[in-house]
Amino acid sequence: MSYDPQELEAEWRSRWAESGRYEADPDGRDPDDSTFVTVPYPYPSGGMHIGHARTYTVPDVYARYRRQQGDNVLFPIGWHVTGTPIIGAVERLKKGEEDQLSVLRDTYNVSEDTLADLETPMGYARHFIEEHYKRGMQQLGLSIDWRREFTTNDERYSKFITWQYETLKERGLLEKGLHPVKYCTEQENPVTTHDLLEGEDVEYQEYTLVKFESGETVFPMATLRPETVRGVTNAYIDPEGEYVEATVDGERWVVSVEAVEKLELQDHEIAVEREVAGEEYVGESVTNPITGDEVLVLPASFVDPDSGTGVVMSVPAHSPDDYLALEVAKADPERLREYGIDPADVEAIEPVPILSIDDYGEVPAKDAVDSHGIDSADDPDLKAVTQEVYNREFHQGVLNEEYGEFAGEVVEDVREELKAHFQEQGEFAAMYDFPEPVISRAGGKVVVAEQETWFLRYNDEEWQAKTLEAVENLEAIPETTREQYTHTVDWLEEWPCIRNYGLGTRLPWDDEFVIEPLSDSTIYMAYYTIAHRLADVPPEAMDRAFFDTLFYGPEAADDPDERALELREEWEYWYPVDFRCSANDLISNHLTFFLYHHAELFEKSEWPQGITSMGMGLLEGEKMSSSKGHVVLPDEAIDEYGADTVRFFLLNSSEPWQDFDWRAEEVGSTRDQLARFWNRSMEIVDAPEGERDLETIDRWLLAKLQETVRSVTDAMDRFETRTASQEAFYGFEEYLKWYRRRADLERPGAQWTLRTVLETRLRLLAPFVPFLANELHERLTGEPAEDVPWPEPVPEFEDSTIVVQEGLVEDVLEDVRDIVDVTDTDPETVRLYVAADWKRDVLETVIDVGPNQGQVMGEVMQNEQLREKGDAVNALVGDLVSFVRERDDETLETLASVDELSVYEEAAPFLAREFDADVAVYAENAAKRAAEEAGGKLVDPEGKASQAEPFRPAIHLE
Repeated sequence: MSYDPQELEAEWRSRWAESGRYEADPDGRDPDDSTFVTVPYPYPSGGMHIGHARTYTVPDVYARYRRQQGDNVLFPIGWHVTGTPIIGAVERLKKGEEDQLSVLRDTYNVSEDTLADLETPMGYARHFIEEHYKRGMQQLGLSIDWRREFTTNDERYSKFITWQYETLKERGLLEKGLHPVKYCTEQENPVTTHDLLEGEDVEYQEYTLVKFESGETVFPMATLRPETVRGVTNAYIDPEGEYVEATVDGERWVVSVEAVEKLELQDHEIAVEREVAGEEYVGESVTNPITGDEVLVLPASFVDPDSGTGVVMSVPAHSPDDYLALEVAKADPERLREYGIDPADVEAIEPVPILSIDDYGEVPAKDAVDSHGIDSADDPDLKAVTQEVYNREFHQGVLNEEYGEFAGEVVEDVREELKAHFQEQGEFAAMYDFPEPVISRAGGKVVVAEQETWFLRYNDEEWQAKTLEAVENLEAIPETTREQYTHTVDWLEEWPCIRNYGLGTRLPWDDEFVIEPLSDSTIYMAYYTIAHRLADVPPEAMDRAFFDTLFYGPEAADDPDERALELREEWEYWYPVDFRCSANDLISNHLTFFLYHHAELFEKSEWPQGITSMGMGLLEGEKMSSSKGHVVLPDEAIDEYGADTVRFFLLNSSEPWQDFDWRAEEVGSTRDQLARFWNRSMEIVDAPEGERDLETIDRWLLAKLQETVRSVTDAMDRFETRTASQEAFYGFEEYLKWYRRRADLERPGAQWTLRTVLETRLRLLAPFVPFLANELHERLTGEPAEDVPWPEPVPEFEDSTIVVQEGLVEDVLEDVRDIVDVTDTDPETVRLYVAADWKRDVLETVIDVGPNQGQVMGEVMQNEQLREKGDAVNALVGDLVSFVRERDDETLETLASVDELSVYEEAAPFLAREFDADVAVYAENAAKRAAEEAGGKLVDPEGKASQAEPFRPAIHLE
């Protein structure tokens, strides 16, 4: 039977579905023998692509592995619909936006007949749940317990969220107050990362507004470096930009039209008096509120009216951008004259240093651009150079004497104090803004708004301490991510947890608001444990007392609900979460929130045990993008290559926490490799079973199998899916290639060996390629691989000596091959000379003393016979020191017991076949004596024997 993945995989999908194979219930096994693995539930605002497939397949591999290890394994999934992205997608669809229609039709293959079904939020969500995510997961063979699925706007799930937030409020971890939030101007609603189309990684920053003045009018200029205010030499404005004169909190301000909306949303009282072009202010002089200096306002097309206030202060001594901009302005006197500016006034502007820093001259910005050869604002390296100057000045820059009480201080130590000082005096104000554009999924511009909102007090000291303890106890994979959790806990402040509208759970005490997506997805893993058993519990019965009983026991309620107590048994059986697999970029929010809420709401024994971080996916070297259609859909990939190929490529191309790159050519190659594996396996399945009559080469292959079992198991315990699959598949294929060269495959012993090896490898590969592995294992043994325990090393077949001996044969084969290739000869005779006993004695000395040439020589030279050999011993010791350094103690100990001469003599017939030549093996001493007796012509015609070293025989070709 040839390899037909589509037919094969369809059959196994049906078998799994009909049998309920992956439906997990407490079954009498000890809870310690249970494994609960989760992955973030998908947000179905679009379809599933191949990057998602990798995210969901990694935990599936671990779940399958743990089942073979004998665990009762729960791997559930749900659907996250909370928030506004789905609503935004529906609105864009109903408006007939071409980009949205193109994504639906061209990327996700939504038919015209189906589009109408997507015009309600849950109709939209349900389409992508059923037709993309769920279908794709089933096609991939994910071992999910589908009984437990839910959506986050289900009535019962909302009761669960209500319990959580009422509990947190009661414990004082929720507060109401004014707080900056990301705000979609299209939907007039706060948004979070999941709601964003562009700028997902951009965080808002608090800018200082330096209040320059012209008469009674304030020109507020936004900066992240308020300490540079004494170095301002001029200002810039966009002459073609639209500006307003407005009363802001009782002062007359000039700001861009775009800034008005931001300031209004940040709780400023604003009354616009008139709109005016930026050109009107070009050439004016404004007064620095700190120094009293007059500075010119110059025209600049690079000023973005949508950034800050649209009026920019210039500090050319400390900003490479500003330095270059001033040089450009000086070089264009005609443009200055057009705006009524005397070029001589601009020419007279010189940078004003305000701090000193090692390795830079008086004007750091000039030194930086000169040393990097940057002479244009268009130079792509300018951004990095600017950041370099900023960083070094922040951490090392010492303020000049003009700063009075702050003089002599490092910027990093006094920036906040300096800013607060001038704010108190009224010279500074503040505003929030993004450093680059942010767009919501609804297509609206996102700005920073200050709103009266409920927020989670993530900066509460007791809560932080519990969470840091949870981080400390966590198995963080990879270990390098642990500090990211700690860092996140350190900087987290309050987190706004409500939105004005959207799908999800209403705030229990104020139903005008909805709990936002990241805030309702912190402990839903607990809901999985009982979700499939809630149908018989009326939503109205699921009150605080119900969930208190469920999660805290009968003593937590005056009248414990018996149904809750029954559910508690299952929750206790599965909890805690053993491993959560999630994207690395969620550490700074979702994953840390996950730890926070578990640390507060549950006992230590119920805190998460482990988190495995997941990398991102590329497509042919570029970042995947659903909105741009640059994705591969799993169903299309599975139709072309088969699910096992898709799984194996995703798992084998990188470790889970590393980024992977989907390349069609490499995926096709993976499909071919699996087909070859199938064909080779079927040859073994169809061949006689053989008999256990083992030769040395059989025992070598079985020994390598035990090594592989051990290394694959270790890798699987660490979630190293690439290492594990590489070892089980590609690595062992190399052993088999060697075995096929060395062994008579028609021997009954070889047939038995190959069957034994295949049966074990199929069990190792079952988590990765479950369709193929189960089918082949069932054909070989009568049972699917997943129904047979995970392999353990068989002590009887663990034999390091045989492994080392066979390694010597491989080494000598390669050495002879190299000589043949270099000399371009076709030898009729190959002679091998094994090192004399005294050389082995020297090796033993190196091993005993350690690989230190001086100490070894001191020891060796105490032996009179060795001392007589002079330079030969010295040269040999140097080589053997290198030999010992390259090998571990266990290998060296094994080598010490090897009879090297016997190894090569036994391998001689094999080497003879490989080179189609006679092969003769000699001991160095015997060869020397025979050569002396025969005049050197027969045994060692070129005197090669003396070149032999332990485990590296000398070679002569004739």
